[in-house]
Amino acid sequence: MAAGLLGILLAAMVAGINNRLPGLVAADIRGALGLGQDEGSWLSSVYAAGELAAMPFATWFAITFSLRRFHLWMLSGVLVLAAVMPLLHTLPLVLMARGLQGLMAGTLIPLLMMSALRFLPPHIRLHGLALYAMTATFAPNVALWLAAWGLDAQQDWRWAYWLILGPGLVAGALVGWGIPKMPLALPRIRQANWLGMALGLPGLFLLALALDQGVRLDWLHAPQIRALLCLGLTLSGLFLVSEWRHAAPFMRLQMLSRRNLGLGFSIFFFLLITLSTGVALPANTLAHLHDFRMSELAPLGLAIGLPQLLLGPAVALLLYQRWVDARHLFALGLILIAGACWLASHLDAQWMSAQFGWIQVLQALGQPLAVVSLLFLGTSVVQPMEGPSVAGIINTLRALGTVCSGALVGELMHLRGNFHAQALADQAGSWAARAVSPGPRPETSLAGVLAEQAGVLATADIYRIFAVLALVLVPLVLCLQHIPAPTLPPRKPPQA
Repeated sequence: MAAGLLGILLAAMVAGINNRLPGLVAADIRGALGLGQDEGSWLSSVYAAGELAAMPFATWFAITFSLRRFHLWMLSGVLVLAAVMPLLHTLPLVLMARGLQGLMAGTLIPLLMMSALRFLPPHIRLHGLALYAMTATFAPNVALWLAAWGLDAQQDWRWAYWLILGPGLVAGALVGWGIPKMPLALPRIRQANWLGMALGLPGLFLLALALDQGVRLDWLHAPQIRALLCLGLTLSGLFLVSEWRHAAPFMRLQMLSRRNLGLGFSIFFFLLITLSTGVALPANTLAHLHDFRMSELAPLGLAIGLPQLLLGPAVALLLYQRWVDARHLFALGLILIAGACWLASHLDAQWMSAQFGWIQVLQALGQPLAVVSLLFLGTSVVQPMEGPSVAGIINTLRALGTVCSGALVGELMHLRGNFHAQALADQAGSWAARAVSPGPRPETSLAGVLAEQAGVLATADIYRIFAVLALVLVPLVLCLQHIPAPTLPPRKPPQA
């Protein structure tokens, strides 16, 4: 069983990396396929939409068709599509394949949490949850280094898809060998909420597309976004109503009435938004300011990702101590993340990777403290057989939070960038008149300086907003129900 759980963990890591890698090398993929920036942007959107649409239903299918069988089907589909994706050169085919791959990959992460909650006894369950937390804190952050290896070392954009093949095959072998065969539970098919699935699958898919494309198309000013939002919100709302009223739902939403689930998962949604300040925001900033290559940005991701291999289990060990209150560890993690954001808000156009050093240290410490503590507080109020429903809810929120994070950062960057650009432009005339060297200055150069400074000021504003958001979450965390540390089994005396 241990080998099987390791395989499920590795497959979840593969899904997380597969989400990030093609997006990091999007320019190379667009160039190879002859796509414009607008057309190419849909590649990441359909994948994120597929992931979100699959999250609520994955655990139900795993129980109905057996965990081992369903997991191997989905993982095999992800790997086959990864192998053939670089061979497709027409946009409709590429979009269809990428969306289907996202749908299959979106099932792998909920199965990891379901397995940890269902199969691990209480005295080691926290370590399983710490491993699950690494799918949010480790896999996305090391993707920068993997992208740098694929582009700089191999000089081939196709590795953005092929890099997951090796780890994916190892994961499949471990799952096939370690997870026991279980019989089908086909009577569940007659009881399922198929109307809810018919509403939720397209509803969540369309909602994710609208959120991911909203900034680029200027939200409600674009008829496409209006249509996607209207349909997505309507279908998703009907799906939630159907799930609430159905006798055998895919997600038992009534569980959210428990304080640590309802309030805790709401906090988790906003926590996910703040996690974008760890690597994505500084990497984008340095890429725009100094044209950093992927290999130069990779240390930013490794500085946060690699320590998670030790920090995640260390936080789990802390939570097993009777004198430790998980709410206080959670609050400490949020304070460290807020401190990192506040330090980063002092950036200027001369900042390089070195200036982000202590910021990355605070992020590396804060993220596992917050995420692992939250998982402990939330999952401690559910029974093992409720694990599949909890896994579906939290992973749906996770995928939705990731999409909303990108939309929020993009919109804030647009709004604050325009504000600062206008303010700087108003002062440009007087600035030029006071210049020591009043020689002619090319208009394009001045425009470039203004755009650069507006981008820096907008990024600083985003860091301040997220610092405040993290601090606002602290009192909410302290309102969660206190959960004592799980009791460890007594040690057996050594035999003579």
